[in-house]
Amino acid sequence: MEEVIYKHETNGEFTGIYAQIEDGKLTITEQDMGEFEKEYSRDGEVESFVFFDVANTMEGALSLGVGEPDFPTPEHVREAAIASIKKGDTKYTDNRGTVELRAAAADYLTKFDLHYDKQDEILITMGASEGIDLALRTLVNPGEEVLVAEPSYVSYIPCIELCGGVPVSLKLRAENKFRLTREQLEEKITEKSKVLLISYPNNPTGAIMEKEDLEAIAEVVKEHDLFVITDEIYAELTYGKKHVSIASLPGMYERCVVLNGFSKAFAMTGWRMGIAAGPKDVIFHMNKIHQFTTMSAGTTSQYAALEALTSPVRDEEIAVMREEYDARRTLMVEGFRKMGLSVAEPEGAFYVFPDIRKTGLTSEEFCNRLLQEQKVAVIPGNAFGTCGEGFVRCSYAYSQDVIRACLEKIAKFVAQF
Repeated sequence: MEEVIYKHETNGEFTGIYAQIEDGKLTITEQDMGEFEKEYSRDGEVESFVFFDVANTMEGALSLGVGEPDFPTPEHVREAAIASIKKGDTKYTDNRGTVELRAAAADYLTKFDLHYDKQDEILITMGASEGIDLALRTLVNPGEEVLVAEPSYVSYIPCIELCGGVPVSLKLRAENKFRLTREQLEEKITEKSKVLLISYPNNPTGAIMEKEDLEAIAEVVKEHDLFVITDEIYAELTYGKKHVSIASLPGMYERCVVLNGFSKAFAMTGWRMGIAAGPKDVIFHMNKIHQFTTMSAGTTSQYAALEALTSPVRDEEIAVMREEYDARRTLMVEGFRKMGLSVAEPEGAFYVFPDIRKTGLTSEEFCNRLLQEQKVAVIPGNAFGTCGEGFVRCSYAYSQDVIRACLEKIAKFVAQF
Protein backbone atom coordinates (compact mmCIF):
# COMPACT_ATOMS: atom_id res chain seq x y z
CA MET A 1 0.00 0.00 0.00
CA GLU A 2 1.40 3.38 -0.97
CA GLU A 3 -0.75 5.65 1.14
CA VAL A 4 -3.06 5.15 4.09
CA ILE A 5 -5.98 7.56 3.82
CA TYR A 6 -8.15 6.78 6.84
CA LYS A 7 -7.27 5.64 10.32
CA HIS A 8 -9.24 5.63 13.54
CA GLU A 9 -7.28 6.82 16.58
CA THR A 10 -7.85 5.16 19.97
CA ASN A 11 -5.65 6.06 22.93
CA GLY A 12 -2.98 7.35 20.61
CA GLU A 13 -2.96 4.14 18.55
CA PHE A 14 -4.09 4.14 14.93
CA THR A 15 -6.46 1.26 14.25
CA GLY A 16 -9.31 0.37 11.94
CA ILE A 17 -7.73 1.37 8.62
CA TYR A 18 -10.54 1.20 6.12
CA ALA A 19 -9.54 3.12 3.01
CA GLN A 20 -6.26 3.05 1.15
CA ILE A 21 -4.83 4.00 -2.21
CA GLU A 22 -2.63 1.51 -4.03
CA ASP A 23 -1.28 2.28 -7.49
CA GLY A 24 -3.63 5.23 -7.72
CA LYS A 25 -6.73 3.16 -6.98
CA LEU A 26 -9.05 3.31 -3.98
CA THR A 27 -9.25 0.09 -2.00
CA ILE A 28 -11.69 -0.63 0.83
CA THR A 29 -11.50 -4.16 2.21
CA GLU A 30 -14.42 -5.92 3.87
CA GLN A 31 -12.50 -6.13 7.12
CA ASP A 32 -11.56 -2.47 7.02
CA MET A 33 -15.06 -1.40 6.04
CA GLY A 34 -16.39 -3.42 8.96
CA GLU A 35 -14.22 -1.39 11.30
CA PHE A 36 -15.46 1.75 9.61
CA GLU A 37 -19.10 0.76 10.01
CA LYS A 38 -18.67 -0.11 13.67
CA GLU A 39 -17.07 3.23 14.43
CA TYR A 40 -18.72 5.66 12.07
CA SER A 41 -22.11 4.50 10.83
CA ARG A 42 -25.50 3.59 12.21
CA ASP A 43 -27.96 1.03 10.88
CA GLY A 44 -26.11 0.62 7.61
CA GLU A 45 -25.75 4.35 6.97
CA VAL A 46 -22.33 5.53 5.83
CA GLU A 47 -20.77 8.89 6.73
CA SER A 48 -20.22 11.11 3.71
CA PHE A 49 -16.83 12.45 4.73
CA VAL A 50 -15.06 9.32 3.48
CA PHE A 51 -15.76 10.33 -0.12
CA PHE A 52 -14.77 13.98 0.42
CA ASP A 53 -11.45 13.04 1.92
CA VAL A 54 -10.51 10.35 -0.57
CA ALA A 55 -11.35 12.68 -3.46
CA ASN A 56 -9.19 15.39 -1.93
CA THR A 57 -6.18 13.05 -1.87
CA MET A 58 -6.69 11.39 -5.26
CA GLU A 59 -4.81 13.05 -8.09
CA GLY A 60 -7.11 14.31 -10.84
CA ALA A 61 -10.31 13.54 -8.94
CA LEU A 62 -13.42 15.67 -9.42
CA SER A 63 -16.18 16.11 -6.87
CA LEU A 64 -19.90 16.82 -6.81
CA GLY A 65 -19.95 16.13 -3.10
CA VAL A 66 -19.69 19.37 -1.18
CA GLY A 67 -22.88 21.21 -0.19
CA GLU A 68 -21.29 24.63 -0.12
CA PRO A 69 -21.72 27.62 -2.46
CA ASP A 70 -18.81 28.09 -4.83
CA PHE A 71 -19.47 31.83 -4.78
CA PRO A 72 -17.30 33.96 -2.48
CA THR A 73 -18.86 35.93 0.34
CA PRO A 74 -19.78 39.32 -1.22
CA GLU A 75 -16.95 41.82 -0.95
CA HIS A 76 -19.01 44.42 0.92
CA VAL A 77 -19.81 41.80 3.57
CA ARG A 78 -16.13 40.96 3.98
CA GLU A 79 -15.28 44.66 4.16
CA ALA A 80 -17.85 45.20 6.91
CA ALA A 81 -16.19 42.48 8.96
CA ILE A 82 -12.75 43.99 8.42
CA ALA A 83 -14.04 47.45 9.34
CA SER A 84 -15.47 46.12 12.61
CA ILE A 85 -12.10 44.63 13.54
CA LYS A 86 -10.24 47.84 12.71
CA LYS A 87 -12.75 49.76 14.80
CA GLY A 88 -12.07 47.44 17.72
CA ASP A 89 -15.53 45.89 17.91
CA THR A 90 -14.23 42.53 19.09
CA LYS A 91 -15.81 42.05 22.51
CA TYR A 92 -18.65 39.72 23.50
CA THR A 93 -22.10 40.69 22.31
CA ASP A 94 -25.43 40.05 23.98
CA ASN A 95 -25.85 36.27 24.25
CA ARG A 96 -28.79 36.46 21.87
CA GLY A 97 -26.85 38.49 19.28
CA THR A 98 -26.57 42.22 18.81
CA VAL A 99 -29.80 44.20 18.93
CA GLU A 100 -29.12 45.47 15.41
CA LEU A 101 -28.64 41.99 13.96
CA ARG A 102 -31.71 40.57 15.70
CA ALA A 103 -33.76 43.47 14.35
CA ALA A 104 -32.40 42.87 10.85
CA ALA A 105 -33.10 39.14 11.14
CA ALA A 106 -36.69 39.76 12.27
CA ASP A 107 -37.18 42.13 9.34
CA TYR A 108 -35.64 39.64 6.90
CA LEU A 109 -37.97 36.84 7.98
CA THR A 110 -41.01 38.93 7.05
CA LYS A 111 -39.98 38.10 3.49
CA PHE A 112 -41.42 34.64 4.20
CA ASP A 113 -44.50 35.98 6.05
CA LEU A 114 -42.90 35.27 9.42
CA HIS A 115 -43.28 37.88 12.14
CA TYR A 116 -41.13 37.69 15.25
CA ASP A 117 -40.21 40.17 17.94
CA LYS A 118 -36.55 41.17 17.74
CA GLN A 119 -36.21 41.33 21.52
CA ASP A 120 -37.58 37.99 22.69
CA GLU A 121 -38.21 35.75 19.68
CA ILE A 122 -34.92 35.84 17.75
CA LEU A 123 -31.66 34.12 18.67
CA ILE A 124 -28.45 34.43 16.65
CA THR A 125 -26.66 31.07 16.62
CA MET A 126 -23.39 29.70 15.34
CA GLY A 127 -24.93 28.36 12.16
CA ALA A 128 -28.32 26.74 11.71
CA SER A 129 -26.67 23.53 12.98
CA GLU A 130 -26.35 24.97 16.47
CA GLY A 131 -29.97 26.05 16.26
CA ILE A 132 -31.03 22.47 15.54
CA ASP A 133 -29.13 21.22 18.58
CA LEU A 134 -30.49 23.96 20.85
CA ALA A 135 -34.08 23.43 19.73
CA LEU A 136 -33.90 19.67 20.28
CA ARG A 137 -32.30 20.00 23.71
CA THR A 138 -34.94 22.55 24.70
CA LEU A 139 -37.97 20.62 23.48
CA VAL A 140 -37.15 16.92 23.82
CA ASN A 141 -37.03 14.94 27.06
CA PRO A 142 -35.29 11.55 27.27
CA GLY A 143 -37.44 8.84 25.75
CA GLU A 144 -39.65 11.19 23.73
CA GLU A 145 -39.91 10.60 19.99
CA VAL A 146 -38.82 12.97 17.25
CA LEU A 147 -40.37 12.32 13.86
CA VAL A 148 -37.77 13.00 11.16
CA ALA A 149 -38.55 13.30 7.47
CA GLU A 150 -35.77 11.38 5.70
CA PRO A 151 -33.59 11.46 3.64
CA SER A 152 -32.32 14.37 5.72
CA TYR A 153 -29.31 16.34 6.86
CA VAL A 154 -26.80 14.04 8.52
CA SER A 155 -26.69 15.76 11.94
CA TYR A 156 -30.38 15.41 12.81
CA ILE A 157 -30.34 11.86 14.13
CA PRO A 158 -27.16 12.23 16.21
CA CYS A 159 -28.48 15.45 17.77
CA ILE A 160 -31.75 13.71 18.69
CA GLU A 161 -29.88 10.82 20.25
CA LEU A 162 -27.48 13.10 22.13
CA CYS A 163 -30.38 14.71 23.98
CA GLY A 164 -31.92 11.33 24.82
CA GLY A 165 -34.66 11.49 22.20
CA VAL A 166 -35.81 8.61 20.03
CA PRO A 167 -35.64 9.28 16.27
CA VAL A 168 -38.52 7.93 14.20
CA SER A 169 -37.94 7.97 10.47
CA LEU A 170 -40.60 9.18 8.05
CA LYS A 171 -39.36 7.65 4.83
CA LEU A 172 -39.94 10.02 1.92
CA ARG A 173 -40.47 8.55 -1.55
CA ALA A 174 -39.36 9.67 -4.99
CA GLU A 175 -42.82 9.02 -6.44
CA ASN A 176 -44.15 11.73 -4.08
CA LYS A 177 -41.34 14.12 -5.07
CA PHE A 178 -39.86 13.42 -1.63
CA ARG A 179 -42.65 15.43 -0.01
CA LEU A 180 -44.03 14.42 3.37
CA THR A 181 -47.66 13.32 3.27
CA ARG A 182 -50.33 13.44 5.93
CA GLU A 183 -50.68 9.67 5.80
CA GLN A 184 -46.95 9.08 6.37
CA LEU A 185 -46.96 11.34 9.40
CA GLU A 186 -50.12 9.93 10.95
CA GLU A 187 -48.87 6.37 10.57
CA LYS A 188 -45.83 7.00 12.80
CA ILE A 189 -47.36 9.10 15.58
CA THR A 190 -47.53 7.48 19.01
CA GLU A 191 -48.25 8.71 22.54
CA LYS A 192 -44.50 9.40 22.87
CA SER A 193 -44.31 11.65 19.81
CA LYS A 194 -43.16 15.16 20.74
CA VAL A 195 -41.50 16.92 17.78
CA LEU A 196 -41.66 16.82 14.00
CA LEU A 197 -38.36 17.79 12.36
CA ILE A 198 -38.56 18.80 8.71
CA SER A 199 -36.22 20.48 6.24
CA TYR A 200 -37.57 22.07 3.09
CA PRO A 201 -36.09 22.86 0.65
CA ASN A 202 -34.48 19.55 1.36
CA ASN A 203 -30.92 18.34 1.56
CA PRO A 204 -30.22 15.87 -0.10
CA THR A 205 -33.21 15.60 -2.46
CA GLY A 206 -33.86 19.22 -3.47
CA ALA A 207 -37.56 18.68 -2.69
CA ILE A 208 -39.89 21.47 -1.57
CA MET A 209 -43.27 21.52 0.15
CA GLU A 210 -45.98 23.75 -1.31
CA LYS A 211 -48.60 25.51 0.78
CA GLU A 212 -51.26 22.83 0.39
CA ASP A 213 -48.76 20.13 1.37
CA LEU A 214 -47.86 22.04 4.53
CA GLU A 215 -51.49 22.74 5.38
CA ALA A 216 -52.19 19.00 5.48
CA ILE A 217 -49.18 18.44 7.76
CA ALA A 218 -50.17 21.37 9.99
CA GLU A 219 -53.60 19.84 10.59
CA VAL A 220 -52.00 16.64 11.88
CA VAL A 221 -49.50 18.58 14.01
CA LYS A 222 -52.27 20.54 15.73
CA GLU A 223 -54.49 17.49 16.12
CA HIS A 224 -51.73 15.59 17.95
CA ASP A 225 -50.26 18.59 19.76
CA LEU A 226 -46.80 18.24 18.21
CA PHE A 227 -44.07 20.87 18.03
CA VAL A 228 -42.24 21.50 14.74
CA ILE A 229 -38.59 22.28 14.15
CA THR A 230 -38.35 23.52 10.58
CA ASP A 231 -34.90 23.89 9.03
CA GLU A 232 -35.27 26.47 6.26
CA ILE A 233 -31.62 27.22 5.49
CA TYR A 234 -32.33 26.87 1.74
CA ALA A 235 -35.45 29.10 1.80
CA GLU A 236 -33.97 31.51 -0.75
CA LEU A 237 -33.03 28.76 -3.19
CA THR A 238 -36.24 27.67 -4.87
CA TYR A 239 -36.85 27.59 -8.60
CA GLY A 240 -40.11 28.88 -9.99
CA LYS A 241 -42.01 28.62 -6.70
CA LYS A 242 -41.63 30.81 -3.63
CA HIS A 243 -40.72 29.12 -0.36
CA VAL A 244 -43.55 28.74 2.15
CA SER A 245 -42.80 28.25 5.86
CA ILE A 246 -45.07 25.97 7.87
CA ALA A 247 -44.74 28.49 10.72
CA SER A 248 -46.58 31.08 8.61
CA LEU A 249 -49.77 29.00 8.54
CA PRO A 250 -52.67 29.72 10.92
CA GLY A 251 -52.17 28.25 14.38
CA MET A 252 -48.55 27.24 13.74
CA TYR A 253 -46.52 30.20 15.02
CA GLU A 254 -46.81 29.07 18.64
CA ARG A 255 -45.69 25.50 17.89
CA CYS A 256 -42.72 26.09 15.54
CA VAL A 257 -39.04 26.94 15.77
CA VAL A 258 -37.78 28.25 12.43
CA LEU A 259 -34.10 27.86 11.58
CA ASN A 260 -32.48 29.95 8.89
CA GLY A 261 -29.06 31.42 8.30
CA PHE A 262 -26.38 32.78 6.06
CA SER A 263 -24.39 29.80 4.77
CA LYS A 264 -26.29 28.98 1.60
CA ALA A 265 -28.05 32.08 0.25
CA PHE A 266 -25.33 34.50 1.35
CA ALA A 267 -22.31 32.25 0.63
CA MET A 268 -21.13 32.56 4.24
CA THR A 269 -20.54 28.95 5.31
CA GLY A 270 -17.33 29.59 7.23
CA TRP A 271 -18.74 32.55 9.15
CA ARG A 272 -21.01 30.19 11.14
CA MET A 273 -24.07 32.39 11.51
CA GLY A 274 -27.64 31.20 11.98
CA ILE A 275 -31.05 32.51 12.96
CA ALA A 276 -33.48 30.77 15.30
CA ALA A 277 -36.99 32.21 15.59
CA GLY A 278 -39.86 30.99 17.73
CA PRO A 279 -42.16 31.64 20.67
CA LYS A 280 -40.69 33.69 23.50
CA ASP A 281 -40.54 30.90 26.07
CA VAL A 282 -38.83 28.47 23.69
CA ILE A 283 -36.24 31.02 22.55
CA PHE A 284 -35.62 31.92 26.21
CA HIS A 285 -34.63 28.34 27.06
CA MET A 286 -32.67 27.88 23.83
CA ASN A 287 -30.68 30.97 24.77
CA LYS A 288 -30.01 29.54 28.24
CA ILE A 289 -28.30 26.52 26.69
CA HIS A 290 -26.60 28.75 24.10
CA GLN A 291 -25.09 31.07 26.71
CA PHE A 292 -23.79 28.18 28.83
CA THR A 293 -22.23 26.30 25.90
CA THR A 294 -21.26 29.00 23.41
CA MET A 295 -21.63 32.38 25.15
CA SER A 296 -22.51 34.19 21.93
CA ALA A 297 -21.99 33.97 18.18
CA GLY A 298 -18.75 35.45 16.87
CA THR A 299 -18.74 39.24 17.01
CA THR A 300 -16.97 39.78 13.69
CA SER A 301 -19.31 37.35 11.97
CA GLN A 302 -22.30 39.23 13.40
CA TYR A 303 -21.13 42.47 11.80
CA ALA A 304 -20.73 40.65 8.50
CA ALA A 305 -24.20 39.13 8.84
CA LEU A 306 -25.71 42.53 9.59
CA GLU A 307 -24.22 43.89 6.39
CA ALA A 308 -25.52 40.89 4.43
CA LEU A 309 -29.08 41.41 5.66
CA THR A 310 -29.24 45.20 5.40
CA SER A 311 -27.39 45.78 2.12
CA PRO A 312 -29.52 47.43 -0.59
CA VAL A 313 -28.17 44.84 -3.06
CA ARG A 314 -29.06 41.85 -0.87
CA ASP A 315 -31.87 40.45 -2.97
CA GLU A 316 -30.07 41.24 -6.21
CA GLU A 317 -27.01 39.25 -5.14
CA ILE A 318 -29.15 36.30 -4.07
CA ALA A 319 -31.00 36.42 -7.40
CA VAL A 320 -27.71 36.21 -9.32
CA MET A 321 -26.69 33.07 -7.43
CA ARG A 322 -30.15 31.56 -7.74
CA GLU A 323 -30.18 32.08 -11.51
CA GLU A 324 -26.82 30.38 -11.89
CA TYR A 325 -27.86 27.47 -9.68
CA ASP A 326 -31.02 27.09 -11.76
CA ALA A 327 -28.98 26.77 -14.95
CA ARG A 328 -26.74 24.17 -13.31
CA ARG A 329 -29.79 22.32 -11.99
CA THR A 330 -31.18 21.98 -15.51
CA LEU A 331 -27.80 20.85 -16.84
CA MET A 332 -27.44 18.17 -14.19
CA VAL A 333 -31.00 16.83 -14.35
CA GLU A 334 -30.86 16.57 -18.14
CA GLY A 335 -27.46 14.91 -17.94
CA PHE A 336 -28.63 12.16 -15.60
CA ARG A 337 -31.78 11.54 -17.59
CA LYS A 338 -29.78 11.24 -20.82
CA MET A 339 -27.71 8.48 -19.27
CA GLY A 340 -30.89 6.63 -18.31
CA LEU A 341 -31.07 7.40 -14.59
CA SER A 342 -34.38 8.45 -13.07
CA VAL A 343 -34.39 11.81 -11.28
CA ALA A 344 -37.15 13.49 -9.30
CA GLU A 345 -36.70 17.07 -10.45
CA PRO A 346 -35.34 19.15 -7.56
CA GLU A 347 -37.22 22.40 -6.95
CA GLY A 348 -34.97 23.84 -4.26
CA ALA A 349 -31.51 23.82 -2.61
CA PHE A 350 -28.61 22.81 -4.89
CA TYR A 351 -28.73 19.02 -5.01
CA VAL A 352 -29.85 16.31 -7.42
CA PHE A 353 -30.71 12.86 -6.04
CA PRO A 354 -30.63 10.38 -8.95
CA ASP A 355 -31.89 6.81 -8.62
CA ILE A 356 -29.01 4.43 -9.40
CA ARG A 357 -30.78 1.12 -8.70
CA LYS A 358 -30.84 0.17 -12.39
CA THR A 359 -27.07 -0.39 -12.15
CA GLY A 360 -27.61 -3.20 -9.65
CA LEU A 361 -25.19 -1.54 -7.24
CA THR A 362 -25.81 -0.31 -3.73
CA SER A 363 -25.29 3.38 -3.09
CA GLU A 364 -21.90 2.77 -1.50
CA GLU A 365 -20.78 0.37 -4.23
CA PHE A 366 -21.76 2.92 -6.86
CA CYS A 367 -19.84 5.72 -5.14
CA ASN A 368 -16.77 3.61 -4.41
CA ARG A 369 -16.51 2.27 -7.93
CA LEU A 370 -17.25 5.64 -9.55
CA LEU A 371 -14.46 7.20 -7.53
CA GLN A 372 -12.06 4.39 -8.30
CA GLU A 373 -12.87 3.97 -11.99
CA GLN A 374 -13.71 7.53 -13.08
CA LYS A 375 -12.31 9.63 -10.22
CA VAL A 376 -15.60 11.37 -9.50
CA ALA A 377 -16.86 11.74 -5.93
CA VAL A 378 -20.57 11.77 -5.12
CA ILE A 379 -22.28 10.94 -1.84
CA PRO A 380 -24.17 7.68 -1.20
CA GLY A 381 -27.83 8.28 -0.50
CA ASN A 382 -27.84 6.11 2.60
CA ALA A 383 -25.62 8.70 4.33
CA PHE A 384 -28.88 10.66 4.72
CA GLY A 385 -31.01 7.81 6.05
CA THR A 386 -31.60 4.19 5.15
CA CYS A 387 -34.39 5.19 2.76
CA GLY A 388 -31.72 6.93 0.69
CA GLU A 389 -30.34 3.55 -0.34
CA GLY A 390 -30.38 3.22 -4.13
CA PHE A 391 -29.71 6.93 -4.65
CA VAL A 392 -26.70 9.23 -4.65
CA ARG A 393 -26.47 12.93 -3.86
CA CYS A 394 -24.82 15.25 -6.35
CA SER A 395 -24.30 18.95 -5.60
CA TYR A 396 -24.51 21.55 -8.34
CA ALA A 397 -22.65 24.13 -6.26
CA TYR A 398 -19.88 23.76 -8.83
CA SER A 399 -19.14 25.49 -12.12
CA GLN A 400 -20.93 24.29 -15.22
CA ASP A 401 -17.58 23.14 -16.65
CA VAL A 402 -16.97 20.90 -13.64
CA ILE A 403 -20.54 19.57 -13.81
CA ARG A 404 -20.19 18.73 -17.52
CA ALA A 405 -16.88 16.96 -16.94
CA CYS A 406 -18.36 14.93 -14.09
CA LEU A 407 -21.49 14.02 -16.04
CA GLU A 408 -19.37 12.76 -18.92
CA LYS A 409 -17.42 10.50 -16.57
CA ILE A 410 -20.53 9.29 -14.75
CA ALA A 411 -22.18 8.47 -18.10
CA LYS A 412 -19.19 6.31 -19.06
CA PHE A 413 -19.42 4.52 -15.73
CA VAL A 414 -23.20 3.93 -15.95
CA ALA A 415 -23.00 2.72 -19.57
CA GLN A 416 -21.37 -0.54 -18.49
CA PHE A 417 -24.47 -1.70 -16.65
